[in-house]
Amino acid sequence: MRAAVYIDGFNLYYGIRAMMRARGAGELRWLDILELSRKLLPRDDVVVVRYFTALVDDRPDQPGTAARQRAYLRALGTLPGVELHFGTFRTRRVRLPRSNSKPGEPRTVEVLRTEEKGSDVNLATYLLLDGFQDRYDVAAVVTNDSDLAEPIRVVREQLRKEVFVVTPQPPMVNELRRVTTRVRDLRPGVVARCQLPVPVIDAQGREIRPPSTWGPIPPRP
Repeated sequence: MRAAVYIDGFNLYYGIRAMMRARGAGELRWLDILELSRKLLPRDDVVVVRYFTALVDDRPDQPGTAARQRAYLRALGTLPGVELHFGTFRTRRVRLPRSNSKPGEPRTVEVLRTEEKGSDVNLATYLLLDGFQDRYDVAAVVTNDSDLAEPIRVVREQLRKEVFVVTPQPPMVNELRRVTTRVRDLRPGVVARCQLPVPVIDAQGREIRPPSTWGPIPPRP
């Protein structure tokens, strides 16, 4: 069957970070999302992989974040059939109550709150648009975001398409489990087998390497 894959980039990223911390899985962030899609749907023809994210900026406590992300996105841009879709980040100052404030301390503290906007809406939009245009028979959605339950339900019940949800942050939320055709947890072993080569070569012959602060990339099988 024709398959389309929709990846919630930040949900996947933080799921991989959790794998690396909890299971000692080594460096897994240099991920080949096209190869991952093919492994998740080995009997289907993957016609498009859509990756939804937002461009980050450096913060004083996290220097180099933007450059690391852009290196990875450049590498993804070399993969055939992969399309990148961008939301935005919004940072604002908010005042929140302290937890267990001590006598004499202010009851609230000012913090910087960064919110990612648009990626979930973009993913839902393309999932529905591609479905209405009959671009796929089965859609795989890599996420654990309950906000996507309604568009997935519409695709299943109104368009009569299969939807396969893969969660990078198990356990899967019940809202998604109730509306999907089938479910799967993303495992470190699968992610480790789907790493990009080092280096990636772009169309101009330039090398793209993983960030130097990342650990050794597992060799491609």
